[in-house]
Amino acid sequence: MFAEASLSVWGWGGLGVVLFLISFGPFAIFYLAFYILCFIGGGFVVLLLFGKTNSEKHLERCEHSYLPSTQTAILKVSEEMKSESKPIKIDRRLTGSNIIDEPLQQVIQFALRDYIQYWYYTLSDDETFLLEIRQTVQNALVQFSTRSKEVDWQPYFTTRLVDDFATHLRVFRKAQERLNEREDPKQRDDPEELLDSFFEAEVEMERNICRDMVCMSRKDEEGYLRDLCEVLLYLLLPSGDFHNKNMRYFLREVLARGVLLPLINQLSDPDYINQFVIWMIRDSSCNYEAFMNILKLTDKPPELEAVKDRVLEELQHLRSLDTGADDINIIKNQINSLLFVKKVCETRIQRLQSGKEVDALKLAANFGKLCVIPLEHILVHNIALQFFMDYMQHMGGQAVLFFWLTVEGYRVTAQQQLEVLHSSQRDGKKPSSQTTKGLLRAAAVGVYDQYLSEKASPRVEVDEASVTRLAQKLSKEDPTPEIFDEIQRKVYDMMLRDERYYPSFRQHPLYVRMLAELDMLKEPSFRGSDDGDGESFNGSPTGSINLSLDDLSSGSVDESAQLHAFISDTGVCNDHGKTYALYTVTVIRKNSDGSEDIWKTYRRYSDFHDFHMRITEQFESLGPILKLPGKKTFNNMDREFLEKRKKDLNSYLQLLLNPEMVKACPMLIPYVYDFLENKAYSKGKGDFARKVPPLIQKSDIDPEHCRVSAQLDDNVDDNIPLRVMLLLMDEVFDLKERNQWLRRNIKNLLQQLIKATYGDTINRKIVDHVEYMTSPEQVSDYVKRFRDSYWPNGILAETPPRRDKSLRMRTRVAAKTTLLGIMPDELKHIIGADTTRKGILRVFDMFQHQSLNRRLVYVFLEGFLETLFPQYKFSDLFVKLHSRSPRVLKYSLKLRSLHKR
Repeated sequence: MFAEASLSVWGWGGLGVVLFLISFGPFAIFYLAFYILCFIGGGFVVLLLFGKTNSEKHLERCEHSYLPSTQTAILKVSEEMKSESKPIKIDRRLTGSNIIDEPLQQVIQFALRDYIQYWYYTLSDDETFLLEIRQTVQNALVQFSTRSKEVDWQPYFTTRLVDDFATHLRVFRKAQERLNEREDPKQRDDPEELLDSFFEAEVEMERNICRDMVCMSRKDEEGYLRDLCEVLLYLLLPSGDFHNKNMRYFLREVLARGVLLPLINQLSDPDYINQFVIWMIRDSSCNYEAFMNILKLTDKPPELEAVKDRVLEELQHLRSLDTGADDINIIKNQINSLLFVKKVCETRIQRLQSGKEVDALKLAANFGKLCVIPLEHILVHNIALQFFMDYMQHMGGQAVLFFWLTVEGYRVTAQQQLEVLHSSQRDGKKPSSQTTKGLLRAAAVGVYDQYLSEKASPRVEVDEASVTRLAQKLSKEDPTPEIFDEIQRKVYDMMLRDERYYPSFRQHPLYVRMLAELDMLKEPSFRGSDDGDGESFNGSPTGSINLSLDDLSSGSVDESAQLHAFISDTGVCNDHGKTYALYTVTVIRKNSDGSEDIWKTYRRYSDFHDFHMRITEQFESLGPILKLPGKKTFNNMDREFLEKRKKDLNSYLQLLLNPEMVKACPMLIPYVYDFLENKAYSKGKGDFARKVPPLIQKSDIDPEHCRVSAQLDDNVDDNIPLRVMLLLMDEVFDLKERNQWLRRNIKNLLQQLIKATYGDTINRKIVDHVEYMTSPEQVSDYVKRFRDSYWPNGILAETPPRRDKSLRMRTRVAAKTTLLGIMPDELKHIIGADTTRKGILRVFDMFQHQSLNRRLVYVFLEGFLETLFPQYKFSDLFVKLHSRSPRVLKYSLKLRSLHKR
């Protein structure tokens, strides 16, 4: 019975399954299983959510049953704080001057809007943070304004600022000189080589500072600005604001990358500087002569190509004009002028591209017809007289020229003194005529003793009868302004007719250079052949030195004997751990009987130095003539340096043993023989005198390895602005190479110019000018210019696209022309036209390198901060920041190696 029931169940079940599969298909079983699982899962989720809701309600009822109820007032205040913004009152006073505060507030508003608000509002609508930042910035500006009012800016503007610029120019000049000494022309014209030489020279001058990383690496520059801005924020912000890291980092980034970095980029851009120069001198008219000089002197073919393209555009425009009869002549003249400029550009480009660019002085001397300047004009012209003086010193005739100049000065002084005496007597006064005549007699006797007496060294050679008559007049008569006229005329005739002096001077390279300085040297036409490329001026060879002697020990001169002396070899010796260079001097003496005496002697540089000190002290007239190569404290054992010093010492020996030099100073011969003898040289100066030049011999310090301001002597009671002006002129126009006579004349002329312009109140004028520059009106104008430059019409200025190369090249030519055109003729008459051009172009070339411009901007910024915060050790901070340069580490290792020696 049970079996039948079981069979019936299975039968009906199987039948149901078969019918299910037939009705719904073979996959229906899987759908059924899926539906069942979904039903079970849904029921579980409903139970979970229902339980969670009931549990939260239960816990809330339990919590409220144990805690006191919240007060209604607190809830109301919280709701009001959420619904209403908190008003923050900001004091808009910054500097105490309304005319400054108003544009400054606009700058702050624009900066917050364009650097912070544009991204902050995407994060939050709460303006509390923005107001706090504005308040913090204003606090910093208030502190800055207060500090700047307490600073005396006169020393900064009159000394520090000028010193920084002049020192920068000195380093640039040294870098150029190093490049010019290289044999490879590609290295001389490579901007990267110039940057390397510049920063190497900076390390040698600053010792432990090099700004190459800051000026040449964007990453290092940004890090430097961040460090600097963080220090400034520490000094200017209240303690609470500074320790708020979020706010401090925001302000640091905005100040470093949003303000300082774009400003430095603009100030260091050479094209911007060129445009600024043109804008600053916009009132001066264009000088056609200066423009043509720039085209003839430039060594940049792109500049010439840019000018040529512009000329072609103008020519095309002029030829397309439909002009009447009245305008045709004007148009023709303009076309002819443009065609001439085009020809100059094409000729100059041809020279530069052909590689046949030669020295204009050599071309003029070899091919051109030189202007003839009479001797009487040379003697009364500062520039011409300077070159004639150099020539006379070279020929040993300086005593003749100095006598003529001294007599001229005596005559003027005597006339002035006698006129004063006679004027006082006419007015009824009773001045002491004996005192005046006594002073004139002393001056006249001094001239006689220095140049004409038997003890004079060197003595002016004139006939003894004239000298005797002059001596009798001095002893018996009162001196008159004309007492030296007879001998002065004979000395003038001697300089005019003696073949050693004026006639030979007209054939000398110094005469050609004089014409160039006077702007009287006409450039000769270019010749395509190589005839002139290899020609040079005639002169003494550098390998041997001729001197006619009879007996060196006695000091007498005999034309039958000759002496040749030259440095044949150079070596480095080590004596008890001390390393020094040793020079082998080969001496060949040809005796009158035809025999020769040859010997070698060995001398150190210190021997040359002591010998030079001895003879220049004994014979003061040799000081301006003989120039010993300067000392070098570091890298003085390098082979390249030793070869250069060997060449310079050979030139020194050549000038020393010149026959004219010996004739002028016959008593010099025993000293020369003693120095060249094959024996240990007996030094005339002690070791202490040689080793402590800063205390005893300040004039022997090499100024090229220090800042320009190091040459200011604080013990000299002189006009500081005038001294700084002279030092700056020394660097711009390289006047240190001129003789002391010219430098004294320049100083006197500048003193007269300043006195005529400002009277005796030059310092007061400078103080007034500094006060004017820092007055509220001027500061307000500076802020407005900054605002209008960065936010014209209240909108942030977009970064202007880089101007095309042709336009930048034309701007360079225009800037150079403008600079050269504003140079006053008085300056050209003082230092020379060619020297003026070279100095101006050197300054211009310095500003055409953006990395070097960045260095100058940072130097100015650092000097400004050191002046603004003198109580803080900013100088130590800058040393720490800039001493990270690998060049500083390399230089320190060299110093250590030298100390170990």
